[in-house]
Amino acid sequence: MSEKRSSPVCSAAEADDVYMGFAGRDELLASLNELLEAERAGAKVALASAKMEAAPDYVALMRTVRSDEARWCAMLSRQITRLGGNPSRKTGAFRDKALAISLAMERLSFLNRGQGWVVRKLEALLPRVRDDALHADLREMLECHRTNILLADALLGSRPAVAR
Repeated sequence: MSEKRSSPVCSAAEADDVYMGFAGRDELLASLNELLEAERAGAKVALASAKMEAAPDYVALMRTVRSDEARWCAMLSRQITRLGGNPSRKTGAFRDKALAISLAMERLSFLNRGQGWVVRKLEALLPRVRDDALHADLREMLECHRTNILLADALLGSRPAVAR
């Protein structure tokens, strides 16, 4: 007696990323370039902020943030290239808005909101990334941004965020 299968063999592992609910290549490249432009803006803001007349702990945090942002710019550029895309050369509009803020702690509050934007973008993107290497890099980037937000919050203390 032959055995009858109730359903065909599952071929999900070979299915297209978009069909399976993951971001397609074009969507990934657009998202990665948007993040790259934001990280580039953050790096420039942190570099300029580290040169401000401010408390040593503020300057130290800005140097840390600048180093991290530069690291993520390099990672994003590398991943975009690996996926066959061209890394954007643009800098996000965030830079000009942040640099218009002349007080160090107000700029830090604004920068922290920008870090929060990156966290939200990564949290939305990560479940849709099928590529293990890219997922690992983006997960590390997310955790680093969360850490920097906590460091900035600690420096800001109980000061309310400044609306701009």
